[in-house]
Amino acid sequence: MNVKQGFYWRCVFFITGIIILSLGLALTIKGKLLGVGSWDVLHLGLQMNFGLTVGTWSIMLGLLILAIDGVFSKRLPKIGTYLDMFLTGIFVDIFLYVLPDLHHTAEQMLAFVVGIILLGFGCGMYMVANLGVGPRDTLMLLLVHRLGWSVNRARTTMEVSVAVIGFVLGGPVGLGTVFMAFGLGPVVQWALKLNEKLFFRASGTESAVL
Repeated sequence: MNVKQGFYWRCVFFITGIIILSLGLALTIKGKLLGVGSWDVLHLGLQMNFGLTVGTWSIMLGLLILAIDGVFSKRLPKIGTYLDMFLTGIFVDIFLYVLPDLHHTAEQMLAFVVGIILLGFGCGMYMVANLGVGPRDTLMLLLVHRLGWSVNRARTTMEVSVAVIGFVLGGPVGLGTVFMAFGLGPVVQWALKLNEKLFFRASGTESAVL
């Protein structure tokens, strides 16, 4: 398979993965009775206080993170990082608009669980494309490189900090927030391995992620 075809499949996995993870994020937000992920606690808190949509806040914070990273690293992120940021924000807003509001506890719990699975699978799928990571992972890597922190310490500090700020702003924090902080990783790891196999079958080439 030639390079052009390989790049085509990377784009397919990248865009499809972002759509799937955006649907997963929207479902976890619809099931916010259990709490939402740390960054969405912040996004929802900002929405409650200042208006705008969840996706818009996601994009705006992403741009701020990339600006900070650019100052310290003196380099521009991959084009995939910008695409990830804008497409995720756009698709999350689309899905939040299309999906109905859920009023029963059982419905919200189901939406949250399905959302976690889709979010993890989508993350694994877009990461296999290896076209660039999102702004949040860029911030994590900045903390690792500039402060000498471990990945675990950087991610935990980042997740807790944004959750606390979002909670102060009125964002929903609950058991689901804790579960996403510690339970999403294994789902993403499983999805990476599965999508690595799918990518190899489709493109005939190896991904550089694993």
